[in-house]
Amino acid sequence: MNRKLEQYISDHSTAEDPVLKDLFRQTHIRFVNPNMSTGHIQGKFLEMISKMINPHNILEIGTYTGYSAICLARGLRKGGRLFTIEINDELSEFAHSYFIKAGVDALITQITGNAIEVVSGLNIKFDLVFIDGDKREYCDYYRVVKKKVKKGGFILADNVLWGDKVLEKETKDQQSVGILQFNEMLMKEKDIEHVILPLRDGLSLIRKL
Repeated sequence: MNRKLEQYISDHSTAEDPVLKDLFRQTHIRFVNPNMSTGHIQGKFLEMISKMINPHNILEIGTYTGYSAICLARGLRKGGRLFTIEINDELSEFAHSYFIKAGVDALITQITGNAIEVVSGLNIKFDLVFIDGDKREYCDYYRVVKKKVKKGGFILADNVLWGDKVLEKETKDQQSVGILQFNEMLMKEKDIEHVILPLRDGLSLIRKL
């Protein structure tokens, strides 16, 4: 998207709160691949979606430094909980420090490990799931997650346009291949409805029928 248009959108949306603004800044200072952080506009979108659904249980695959988890947790109903899974144990303490600053630490369960193995072992039904892990495993994430989502529940999948690389059908990049396979798989599913939103790097909104 045109940078001036991006700035216009940011300027005419609810301002990023100070905790998230600091989290975004510190992520860029301290960590490799800071572009993996959700950011202002997508974060506000996730927060609004969560508030609309008002979920009891949320599952997140890919915590990274915690931006999206904070946004999603803000829409939980009273007594609700967000379970966030991150394979990199070095990120856990940093993310937790910002959960505390944002006042949502009591609502979040952090889990370190392989998401497919972890989700398979959870005896919980989710109202909302956010997938933002290893792109090569998106199909596997979806298959295991779908079983845990309530009828009428929602799955969000990030990066489904993958920097426009989805247009490169002959790509050998395994991350791109994973996204392409995921997008094609959804088209064959009979018990969902879904739409790709051109938000940031592409976001699929999926509803289980």
